[in-house]
Amino acid sequence: MTSPTKTLIVDDEWLVRSTLRTILDAALDITVVGEAADGAEAVELARRLRPDVVLMDIRMPRIDGLTATERIARLDQPPHVVVLTTFDLDEYVHTALRYGAVGFLLKDAPAEDMLNAVRSAARGDAMISPRVTRRLLRQFSGPGPDRRSNAEQRLSVLTEREREVLIAVGGGLSNTAIAATLYMSEATVKTHISRILAKLGLTNRVQAAILAHQAGVLDQDMP
Repeated sequence: MTSPTKTLIVDDEWLVRSTLRTILDAALDITVVGEAADGAEAVELARRLRPDVVLMDIRMPRIDGLTATERIARLDQPPHVVVLTTFDLDEYVHTALRYGAVGFLLKDAPAEDMLNAVRSAARGDAMISPRVTRRLLRQFSGPGPDRRSNAEQRLSVLTEREREVLIAVGGGLSNTAIAATLYMSEATVKTHISRILAKLGLTNRVQAAILAHQAGVLDQDMP
């Protein structure tokens, strides 16, 4: 039997931490190993408790979530970090992703999304709230022909199959969904994604999705 996913909750608001713990404790495959009220405590607990996943708030006293995410990424076998944000999209989310966060989650997301975020992160999949996935990626892609041209040039190193997988990743599909859509095994999907990230010099799926949007290879008719 697979061991429960060890999760660390980081938020300076007690009520938010309590709500998240209640949701996560209800799942048999997830266990909350600790709570931190600021970034400094988060780094210390991540080092000591070695969680699989960290749910990380951004705006906190002492050390903010961005700095904490960057420091956690330097740990030996670092946990996967999912950033907690608001519906209006915190302006610092992009920086958090560059620092190694695997995705972000809205604080008012349904309980099922919270659980799926932890499970997806534990598998190495990115978890971006479906309500704003396309809006977020479009915002981070930004306008400009030079940006698009540079992105297109970077994607030229990919094979046709790798481009198909990248498009699926950009659409927010999990490895399981990509495997079903493209008629391949999940192991093959993981291999393709690893090769895509290596070829493009990226560290996670969200960065790959952003680059795909910058290159214009995804449907831009977004709400």
